Amino acid sequence: MKKDMTVGNPMKIILAFSVPVLLGNIFQQFYNMVDTMIVGQYLGPDALAAVGSTGCLMFLVLGFANGIAQGFGVMISHAFGAKDEKMLRHYTAVSLLLTLAVSVILTVPTVAASRQFLLWMHTPDNILEPANDYIRIIFAGLVCTMAYNVASGILRAVGDSKTPLYFLIFSSILNIILDIFFIVAAKLGTAGAAYATVISQGAAAILCFIVMHKKHAVLRTRRADFYLDTASVWRMLSIGIPMALNYSITAIGTMVFQSAINRFGSDVVAAFTAASKVNAIATQTMPTLGTAMSTYCGQNLGAGNHERIFRGMKDAFILSFVSAVLAAAICCAAGPFMIGWFISSPSKTTIGYGMQYLYSVSAFMLPLAWIFIYRNGMQGLGQSLVPMLSGVIELVCRYIVILIAAKPFGYPGVCFADPVTWLITGVILLITYLHWKRKTKKSLA
Repeated sequence: MKKDMTVGNPMKIILAFSVPVLLGNIFQQFYNMVDTMIVGQYLGPDALAAVGSTGCLMFLVLGFANGIAQGFGVMISHAFGAKDEKMLRHYTAVSLLLTLAVSVILTVPTVAASRQFLLWMHTPDNILEPANDYIRIIFAGLVCTMAYNVASGILRAVGDSKTPLYFLIFSSILNIILDIFFIVAAKLGTAGAAYATVISQGAAAILCFIVMHKKHAVLRTRRADFYLDTASVWRMLSIGIPMALNYSITAIGTMVFQSAINRFGSDVVAAFTAASKVNAIATQTMPTLGTAMSTYCGQNLGAGNHERIFRGMKDAFILSFVSAVLAAAICCAAGPFMIGWFISSPSKTTIGYGMQYLYSVSAFMLPLAWIFIYRNGMQGLGQSLVPMLSGVIELVCRYIVILIAAKPFGYPGVCFADPVTWLITGVILLITYLHWKRKTKKSLA
């Protein structure tokens, strides 16, 4: 089940690794999609807006936790590429210890301050309480979410992209069943959707850990592997924390964006929530390529195969065009139909609000693809500072566009905050990688 990405045709290996990751990402979206579909259909547009208004807040906290988990996976991929099994097992053990510590540290303050976060984001009064019911439970179950992400990150670091997929399929089915039970039968409202998500991710995490122990001898940690030495902790945190901060900084920019959307009322919030779900589904090939390139670059850097890194990144650049065209086509052609998945009998006005956002972002899908490929690729190469700074750029860009466009142009102006941000950040990351490539070639000459 392990895949050594240091040998074979790069394009074929990237695609073979990406297919299970893509299916896994789709099922990951399925968690949130099913939540919002059932909430929108059974609880109404206000409840949908409540769940949707928490999205960027979830990204802020869960993104930080998951960024740390991905950073741990980078170090494991380096050890796997270098064929250093002893260090690989130790990194795996350290990642588990650090994951437990980080999840505990993050859970207490986020649960306590969840309502205040929503108030700072100008969440409309009519959806404040159901939004808080939802996000508080999600934060309380942070250890489940983080456990799954670190387990799947470890498995992908050694080239196993199939196991996380299998258990996401299982947990997605479980999530649907629990959604219907908690929302429709138990009448728990938005809190029911949160319970379903946390329990499902916890189940996926447990199954991943079982497979790690039983099926992958190289990941079978022993008591002797569980010790915290300064060098290993520093290496893992030096990559994990910048990646985590990158997610959080990007999330703050998204919170600024959501706060601007919230000012237009719950109808616009519901329409934007549905449109953002459509966009998330349409662009799933992009984070898939990013995940593949992080593992690919990490393994080949550990093996010292720099020429292979250059070739793989070139192939990923070609694939970015395919990904962008596919995403734009889905948003423009299927957008009006897909919005109806999340809102029962949406009005023409609601569809119009949603499509206004989708049309705005569709022309800028290529630089968005670059963001995922080059940010994750650089992270796999251990260049964690650049991706973190790119998150700062995203934050600044979104804020400036909203500041300039919100008042004179209203909602249509705010819709252009994402496209402008993607264009600037994507080009900067592409140029940064090309600079690293030129510098590395000189050092190897």
